[in-house]
Amino acid sequence: MDRYRVKQKSKINLKDHDPDDQSFFDAGKEAGRIHLKELNIDLMSLQNVLYAEHKHKILIVLQGMDTSGKDGTIKHVFLGVNPQGVRIANFKVPTSIELDHDYLWRVHHQVPGKGEITIFNRSHYEDLLVVRVHALVAKEIWSKRFSQINDFERLLSEEGTTVLKFFLHIDQDEQKKRLQARLDDPDKRWKFRKGDLEERKLWAQYILAYEDVLSKTSTPYAPWYIIPSNRKWYRNLVIGTILIDTLKKLEMRYPTPEDDLSGITIT
Repeated sequence: MDRYRVKQKSKINLKDHDPDDQSFFDAGKEAGRIHLKELNIDLMSLQNVLYAEHKHKILIVLQGMDTSGKDGTIKHVFLGVNPQGVRIANFKVPTSIELDHDYLWRVHHQVPGKGEITIFNRSHYEDLLVVRVHALVAKEIWSKRFSQINDFERLLSEEGTTVLKFFLHIDQDEQKKRLQARLDDPDKRWKFRKGDLEERKLWAQYILAYEDVLSKTSTPYAPWYIIPSNRKWYRNLVIGTILIDTLKKLEMRYPTPEDDLSGITIT
């Protein structure tokens, strides 16, 4: 999966990354869905060990343009996992209390504990994206946040958290199709907001902001992956594969019982 990993200090131009790419798995959509089910079974098993061992902490960051598939990724990649050990944190407009603190205050509160997988549906990177594009704070303030976030994620890593960050990469045409689908489908219309159209007009500014984020905050301890996401099944397959590979490298084991259980008979 190194083909999608952003190397540290590399200069990212998203035009060089094809959101339609299928180079990892070229057997097609149906075969990809079957393979994802196999990955779901692997993930269920690995997550059970993670939860039981109570040692490692996994943080997954999902970022992308509107309609890039953050909700869909959570729904399909994590299908069947034990909800006791998986938690989703959403970061919307900060509350008045959150605004009274530094921008990472609300984020640190949500990071995973031992044995837990936490998924950030949007994240602390909104303070380098929305804040920048809408000029909510001065450049001299948000420009310092690249290094601050790197330090924050280094702290998490050194304290035992495995950090995986996924940028769900779609193009403007695909976003148009997905927005139209939301508008046309009565069961999906609740997800459509008129404000989405205003944000869409700022596509170029968001792309520049994302390129800076990917270039400046992909590190060995908290790497970014640029995931081709025009095809939803392929997006899910790539993310699932990266996650499974990462968990296997942790070499997790079920804990041994505290007591000697030999000779015990249940009557």
